[in-house]
Amino acid sequence: MSRYRGPRLRLQRRLGIQLSHLTRKRISNKKRQNTLPGQHGYSRKKVRRSEFRMRLEEKQKLRFNYCITEKQLFRYVKEARRIKGSTGLIILQLLEMRLDTIVFRLNLSPTILAARQLISHGHVKVNDCVVTIPSFQCQPGDNIQILETKSTKEFVEQTVNLKRRKFLPYHLSVSLKQLKGGVKKVVDRRDIRLPVNELLVVEYYSRR
Repeated sequence: MSRYRGPRLRLQRRLGIQLSHLTRKRISNKKRQNTLPGQHGYSRKKVRRSEFRMRLEEKQKLRFNYCITEKQLFRYVKEARRIKGSTGLIILQLLEMRLDTIVFRLNLSPTILAARQLISHGHVKVNDCVVTIPSFQCQPGDNIQILETKSTKEFVEQTVNLKRRKFLPYHLSVSLKQLKGGVKKVVDRRDIRLPVNELLVVEYYSRR
């Protein structure tokens, strides 16, 4: 499947979660939040969910939250299977240690898509080297820096001024004045504030 380019609030209503990585928009009406999208949207509680549907929804939460394709997510699942440990946790760690996710977590961009654009346009350095690959896997000890140009400074200042962008995960450090940040350690599960059951994601791909 290709990357989703449709209405993003519709995704939030479909999955029942806030996709802060994907869009800054929020559903103001709580009644709409609890109903499925569509002209005759009905209550989420009335939907009969099969085991397959539950696994599929958890997989979709993961995929759309990190703005990746089905092919990319399956590649992370296969890589996580080869690493010793909990497969579900390793999948989340691989996604959280992507460069575009790190830039977003450092509050240097409003969404992951905006962080991806910064990276692909050559505005981000990792250990003093320009990296243009959003999926670049960061490691503990890496230093991330935004190139100090007029356009990037204005962009980051607008992002910093957003009231809801205050949380910084414990595995990261940042200096917003210098447009710099760093990775202190591999992310822990408690720092991943995504309401997803990663075990159901593993079960979804268990037959592939």
